[in-house]
Amino acid sequence: VQLQASGGGLVQPGGSLRLSCEASGLTSGRYSIAWFRQAPGKEREGISGRRGGDGRIVYADAVKGRFTFSRDTAKNTVYLQMNALKPEDTAVYYCAATSGNPIFQNLLRSFPYDVWGPGTQVTVSS
Repeated sequence: VQLQASGGGLVQPGGSLRLSCEASGLTSGRYSIAWFRQAPGKEREGISGRRGGDGRIVYADAVKGRFTFSRDTAKNTVYLQMNALKPEDTAVYYCAATSGNPIFQNLLRSFPYDVWGPGTQVTVSS
């Protein structure tokens, strides 16, 4: 089972990026998958996740209304569309997966996830 995140880069404040997380060895629709990020000197934080059991999607308050989680089952890939980016969104972004169905309150916590992909750097700067 592997996850591969891509799509990071340098963008100006107010700009957009779309991150992709391609899953191999698992069916993304059956797994719970989440996006996390970690900025320098800060703890890793969950920002958006989708529970496999019922498809429910959750967003952290910091990104609600700006980021959108989506998936393409044919490509076994999930996406994170990031709009209205701010300098404080600068971080390494990771995708993670679990075959379990975390309770909704735990979807953005690290411990339910046992498969992690390498991160992709997102830098928001003018």
